[in-house]
Amino acid sequence: MMKLLPVAPLLLLLLTTLEARPKPAALKCRTGPLDIVFVIDSSRSVRPFEFETMRRFMMDIIGSLDVGPNATRVGVIQYSSQVQNIFSLKTFFTRADMEKAINSIMPLAQGTMTGLAIQYAMNVAFTTQEGARPLHKKIPRIAIIVTDGRPQDRVTEVATQARNAGIEIYAVGIQRADMNSLRAMASPPLEEHVFLVESFELIQQFGKQFQDKLCGVDMCVEQEHGCQHSCVSTPSSFYCECNPGYRLDVDGRTCSPIDACADGRHGCQHQCVSARGSYSCRCRAGYYLNHDKRTCSMMDYCSFGNHSCQHECVSIPNGHYCRCRSGFTLQPDGRSCRATDLCNGVDHGCEFKCVSTEGSYRCVCPDGQQLQADGKACSKCGAGHVDLVMVIDGSKSVRPQNFELVKQFVNRIVDLLEVSPHGTRVGLVQYSSRVRTEFPLNKYHSADEIKKAVMEVEYMEKGTMTGLALKHMVEHSFSELEGARPLSHNIPRIGLVFTDGRSQDDISEWARRAKESGIVMFAVGVGKAVEEELRAIASEPVEQHFSYSADFTTMTHLVENFKLNICPEEGKGEMEIRSPCECEALVQFQTNTVAILQSLTEKNIL
Repeated sequence: MMKLLPVAPLLLLLLTTLEARPKPAALKCRTGPLDIVFVIDSSRSVRPFEFETMRRFMMDIIGSLDVGPNATRVGVIQYSSQVQNIFSLKTFFTRADMEKAINSIMPLAQGTMTGLAIQYAMNVAFTTQEGARPLHKKIPRIAIIVTDGRPQDRVTEVATQARNAGIEIYAVGIQRADMNSLRAMASPPLEEHVFLVESFELIQQFGKQFQDKLCGVDMCVEQEHGCQHSCVSTPSSFYCECNPGYRLDVDGRTCSPIDACADGRHGCQHQCVSARGSYSCRCRAGYYLNHDKRTCSMMDYCSFGNHSCQHECVSIPNGHYCRCRSGFTLQPDGRSCRATDLCNGVDHGCEFKCVSTEGSYRCVCPDGQQLQADGKACSKCGAGHVDLVMVIDGSKSVRPQNFELVKQFVNRIVDLLEVSPHGTRVGLVQYSSRVRTEFPLNKYHSADEIKKAVMEVEYMEKGTMTGLALKHMVEHSFSELEGARPLSHNIPRIGLVFTDGRSQDDISEWARRAKESGIVMFAVGVGKAVEEELRAIASEPVEQHFSYSADFTTMTHLVENFKLNICPEEGKGEMEIRSPCECEALVQFQTNTVAILQSLTEKNIL
């Protein structure tokens, strides 16, 4: 017969009743789920046959439990001078796996560090990482400590911490166990949580009694629990739970809907609508909910196609309105637009005359005067102001030393130009088998900057794709994006092509397009340059716009011939192709260029 100390007199009565009534096979707990961890003493004082009895004790209790991931979970640790985890609460969910693991335990057979074992149970075994259910689920956490001796470390403080952490501790002492230590470890009331068994032989019989203690009466069935939604049984007690979307009120029994919008974490851009613990986002009138179910976008009423706006439709929340382009006024019907005479309605700033256009205006100057870069002021002809792009041959046949002379030729021309943002602009293109813009027209604003950039140009070598270079010049170099001024400003556009050999591609198409687009083309050839190609590149009159080899004597009459053929107001020609300002600029550029070419000829630079 098992002997119990007076600390648990009621336990003896329970044991007697337990022995008197028949035991049904495979009795299972009728309470809700539990998280149980056995903390087993395997110190050297526990002899092997006694440890076997402790194995059976654990398996008997596990055999009576409804174990599973959503039912009761069980873990086992053993300790002596150290702590060893046998299996955690998340490891096994069947009794067969648990019994197999328990049967494989090898006792540690060292000291008795019970406090260390309680610390491990609190900090490791009962964590969610090891399988314990979160505290808010109110699933009881139960530690069953079985020991046969006095602890060799302190247990009072760590046991208090464990109980404060929500762990219910049962202290089971065998034979030599210290009663004061058991009482220091156990949860209150002590008479229900402290047990002292006289011998290992009686622990199995005690296990049957302990089963009744754990399983007890299903309080949710035996009494009026008052839970509004659901009741959950625990050993000798119960608690109420609410359905998803509700929270338990302070009375512990009734439930209230959860306002999922109240915490402000919903992320809804406009409105949050709570519904049974969840929420949905809603947009204000005139907006629709995006695919992320949180943000809102304004409805595009203009996209419906029924606005009838003559110019532009502008969407606003709950509707739209019509808007006219700049220079137009919206009419009383709210849809149609009428042009506004901007010259009379704005401070246009034109020095001579303002001319209204559809939705805009422009300034014009009297004959013989030039519209300046500001688009408003007029002035007499500038001192040779042009947009000049020089296209130089960088093919292999030029050779490095001659390429340096070509760069000197370019800089001699730059020296004679009045370079500035509102004066002459210069761009440089080099070509061989491919084309490279060394710098565009709007890159540099002084002669010194340009000359420095020219001397830093690196020789490309390879082939001679003159046609490709002309195409690049027309499409890119003389674009307003790269600094060419609008044709309405009457700034001459000049292209000067320098080559020393036959082109490896066709030049006729892009030479023609260059001249048709208003670019005055000069062609300078040396060495093996083909005269036919130079003539195809040069503007009319051809004789005045190209030079071949090192003999530039035919260029000496260029200036006078140019005046007679292009600028008849200064001579007696019959063709009036360009304005006086443009003629003056071209004449000055040609004069300077001829002087340089003649100088280079005399010195045999080329």
